Order: sequence, then C-alpha cells, then structure tokens
Amino acid sequence: MAFRFIILFIIIGIVELYAFQAIKTITKSKWILMAYVIVSAAAILFIVYELMKFDRSVGQTKMSLITLGLLLLVLLPKLVLTFVMLMEDVLRLMMGTITHFMGHNSDSFLPARRRFVSQVAVGLAAVPFLSLLYGMTVGKYNFKVLRHTLFFPDLPDAFEGFKVTHISDIHSGSFDDPEKIQYAIDLINEQESDILLFTGDIVNAKADEMHPWIDTFKGLKNFEHGKYSVLGNHDYGAYLDWKSEQAKADNFEAIKDIHRQIDFKLLQNENIKITKGNDAIALVGVENWGKHFGSNGDIDKATENVAPEDFKILMSHDPSHWEYIVKRHPKNVQLTLSGHTHGMQFGIEIPGFFKWSLAQYMYKQWAGLYNEFGRYIYVNRGFGFHAYPGRVGIMPEITVFELKKGNIVA
Repeated sequence: MAFRFIILFIIIGIVELYAFQAIKTITKSKWILMAYVIVSAAAILFIVYELMKFDRSVGQTKMSLITLGLLLLVLLPKLVLTFVMLMEDVLRLMMGTITHFMGHNSDSFLPARRRFVSQVAVGLAAVPFLSLLYGMTVGKYNFKVLRHTLFFPDLPDAFEGFKVTHISDIHSGSFDDPEKIQYAIDLINEQESDILLFTGDIVNAKADEMHPWIDTFKGLKNFEHGKYSVLGNHDYGAYLDWKSEQAKADNFEAIKDIHRQIDFKLLQNENIKITKGNDAIALVGVENWGKHFGSNGDIDKATENVAPEDFKILMSHDPSHWEYIVKRHPKNVQLTLSGHTHGMQFGIEIPGFFKWSLAQYMYKQWAGLYNEFGRYIYVNRGFGFHAYPGRVGIMPEITVFELKKGNIVA
C-alpha cells in the first residue's frame, strides 16, 4: 500500500512540475507564478484531506461530490499539459542529441522551451477544464427528451401508437437544485405517454437521500396505464459499510417502500399484464442483474406464466443482462429497457454520426438503441448523476417511445 502511495505522489509531482513549466514559459510574472502555486497547492491539500476523511459508512455526500469534481478539474487539464510538454521534451532531447553529435557548440545540451508550445498546451488544457466546469454548472441538469418510434411485427393491434416514457438512474442523493428537478418532472408530465417506466437506482445508497424529493416525484401525473419500476445496483446498499446486516436490510426495505410513496409499482422478478381493449402485453421487471455489479435478477422467475409469443417489455437495470442472458432467452423478449451506465456522464455525441464514451469499453450496449436477433434494448443515459457532479456531452435523459406495428428497422 505504501509503495502505491509513493508511485502516486511521484506521478502527481511529475504532472505538477510539467504544468508549472508550461505556465512559467508563458509568463515571467512572479505574482502570477506565485498565485498558480498557491492555488494548486491549496486544491491538492483540500482534495487529499477530503479523500482521507471519506467515510464508507456515510457514503457519497455533497462534499465528496465537490471533491471529485475538483479533482477532475485539477487533474485532467494538467494531464493534457503534461502530455504536450513531455512530447516537447522528447523533441528537445532528439534535437540536443543530433546537435551534440554533429559537433555544434551550444550553451545547453537541450534547446530552450518554446513559448508557442506552452501556449498550445494551455489552450488544449482549457478544453477539458471548461467542459468539466460546464458539466458541473449546467450540463448535469440539461435534460433532453429523446423520442424513438419502434416497430414490431407482433405488436398487438390495440397497442398501435402506445407511448412509453422511460427514465432511469435518479440518484436522488446527488441533487442540489429543486427548481431543476421540478422542471424535469414537468417535462415528463408533458409527454402525454400511456405509461411511465423507471429502471432503477433511485438513490446512491441510503433511503433517506430520497426523503427531500418525495413530494416532488409524487407530482408525476397518474399515467393511464400506470407507473412501474425496478431496482438498480445502488438500491441494495452494497457500497456502504453498515453497522449491522439488520441496518442494511432495514435500509433496503425503506428503499423499496419509497417506490410506493411516489406511486410506483415496484416489480421484483415478476410480471404484470397491461391491457388495452381486447389485447394485452406483459410488463416484466427483474431485480438487478449485472455482469460486474450483482445478480439478483431472475428472468425465468419473472416470466413465469408468460408465453414466448406474448409481447413483452422487460425492465432490467443493467444492460449486460441483455447481452449475456436476455437477447437469446427462449421467452423472446421483444423490448428491454435499461440504464446503469450513465454514458459515464462524459463523452461525445453527434446524433446519427458519432458516439463515444469510456462506457463503451465496459459495456457493449451503453447508450441509446440496439437490436440483435429481432430484439431491442434501449440504454437510458440516466436522469441524475453520481460521483462526478456533472455531465459533459452525455446529457440527462427522458426517453419517449412510440410503439408501432411493422418490421424492425435495422
């Protein structure tokens, strides 16, 4: 453990040294350099202090969110600076070596740093800094309503044009702006959908995180065909150190009861028939099943008394469930709704052209719509945020699906 800390401090030292060199090359003002050193040192000391006092029995707090946000604001731009300056040093070393062996006299083996390179480095570093700052101040509540029309050859006739609103990953323990949350609730209510589905992670870890927001979420209107939900990995309290197993169990029961308090029917490895006219579809809800984060979900139990030819919508928090189990399941689940990834809350999306996030290196299906074997999965980018208190490029999402009868569009 001590060796890891030594390596970490060496890396931090190198990063700080290169970042300072970039600033020093641009300006010779002692006041600016002194201010830079003081601000950097204060930020590092604050981050180290907050990280050292993090209490796993308490979990994420407003201060831990601020700390992680500040860590990224400080670290990522300086890593960009370090990369550019390191590349310059490689070139300086090559030029110095060539000059030395060619016999040219020089006062210094290494050529002097070029101010232009440092200016470019600072300019590049400003991109992640400003992006992260935007994500923490604006992006985290920049709710987007995304609409999709989905076609199914076996959709019951009465459900032609049936509208589904889907949200996921509320993470109420991270909220800090009641007006923005109310705005999102109003957006959901404006969609005039037939049903509202929520695919888990109502809190970060503790039931009481949701208490200040219960009245706000009770403001979700009564959709004609109901409001349904499932559990996510954070709803099991697995990321805290509890005083006892009983305390953990009591918290889990309290989290499940929150769904009742905000008028959602929680489905736990079970299904319910949604009827319209003379037709019906099966709404199936499983507990969390994840390749990396728990496996309480049981699709076999959840689809008992459901025939393979029945039309089914499955709510399953983690998209890895679809990849490893659901998409080949003999019960033929036509549409799966998931969340969980948040798109890492950081990425680049140009609709219809380009989509990238670190999430794609962990999950094959990580944001948006996918289909294989004539079966769909949609991965919601999440309503709230967790850990990093912001969103860059991957915005909080409210999804509206219109179901149509017809052939699946590849």
